[in-house]
Amino acid sequence: MPMRLYNSLTKKVEDFTPQNPNEVLMYQCGPTVYDYITIGNFRTFALGDFLYRALVQNGYKVKYIMNLTDVGHLVSDNDEGADKLEAAAERDGTSAREVADFYIKDFYSGYDKLKLTRPNKFTRATEYIQEQIDLVETLERKGYTYLTTDGVYFDTSKYKNYGLLSGYTLENIKEGARVEVNPEKKNPTDFALWKFSTPGVNRWQEWNSPWGRGFPGWHAECSAMAMKELGATLDIHLGGEDLKMVHHQNELAQSECATGSEYVKYWVHGSFLLIDDGRMGKSLGNAYTVKDIEDKGFDPLSLRYLYMTAHYRSKLNFTWESLQSAQNALKKLYDIVSSYQESPEAHVNQEYYARFRDALNDDLNMPKAVSQVWELVKNNTISESVKIATLLRFDEVLGFNLENHVGYEVPDEIKHLAKMRSEYRKSGIFDKADQLRRQIEKSGYIMEDIKEGGYKIKRK
Repeated sequence: MPMRLYNSLTKKVEDFTPQNPNEVLMYQCGPTVYDYITIGNFRTFALGDFLYRALVQNGYKVKYIMNLTDVGHLVSDNDEGADKLEAAAERDGTSAREVADFYIKDFYSGYDKLKLTRPNKFTRATEYIQEQIDLVETLERKGYTYLTTDGVYFDTSKYKNYGLLSGYTLENIKEGARVEVNPEKKNPTDFALWKFSTPGVNRWQEWNSPWGRGFPGWHAECSAMAMKELGATLDIHLGGEDLKMVHHQNELAQSECATGSEYVKYWVHGSFLLIDDGRMGKSLGNAYTVKDIEDKGFDPLSLRYLYMTAHYRSKLNFTWESLQSAQNALKKLYDIVSSYQESPEAHVNQEYYARFRDALNDDLNMPKAVSQVWELVKNNTISESVKIATLLRFDEVLGFNLENHVGYEVPDEIKHLAKMRSEYRKSGIFDKADQLRRQIEKSGYIMEDIKEGGYKIKRK
């Protein structure tokens, strides 16, 4: 079946047809790098990875860009409050640039541990200041902006489709609860494109512009970077569902007004990760990171597996018990695969692969795709060599590192070292046992101790 995706703009599942039949232009809103990235954030980034891999399975070449917000994201979506990077710099007693560099490095670490596909380029907002200024100048020239005492604002009343993506319009704001807004705004939905420097306030990140010294609004960065790297019209724009209401709606409005072209063909939004059926928050002490799960003895790939147990448009509830279940399932799969032997003559089972790809193409139904793994391994009419060939094809999307767990012959030297280590452990000579364990690991193998003094040897 052809790939079908739910489009947040049209509110329906549609056949996916890119502008260029051979290449997909895909942009994802990345993290604001003022603090550690949570496993809730990483669920959204995993969505980008799953979709990228699914597109590749369908024969597409994908040009994939993800931004890193290192300036301009204010605490309030109403364009008020401190820049999150500036606030973090004050909190950490360092510069905004150093804050961003530190948390970007941490983000990359977690990203790689989860086996997420790196985009063609990570774009930092501070490296595209001129492009953001150019965007604001274009909008000003076309009559979509106005000045206030604190910045240059976009007039949402001049964009007829404002609210089509979010449902957030001037009319339903007036009908709803009271919203605090800048009294100089013409409309509550208007947003800052460029913020002016505040007299007497020292900021780490400010630039000169045609309107005076200041910094870009948060929404301007994605439009400027996406269109610089991918062109005026994107095939796919990804992000968390929390961005749809304000950020993506504003990004859509300013982009289409600047270019006069359709900005995004397919908007794809991932749902929230709940923690113990509630919200995640630093104040609640449950804004867990990849390091947090590692510190509790979990493999990050278990979290990757957990992400696949719910459809991306459904909320997923994280508990330590659910993560343990995911780890148990992954370990069981590794144990099964370790008993299989590869054969150069083995082929991929096309029936199971077709089912797997149909699940991917059914609005990226990862739970259904994973179910094909377990149906395949339970099928007693298919040879083990065909099973492993098919599973390795699945793993091009699943990313579980199955290749490292396929059945193999352990060298005699490693077997000897493992036996010696086991004897040292039984005799209580733990320093010698640890020395041999490290020697075994340097050779690319690990020892897993099991009950009653036994052990298994696996490739790392």
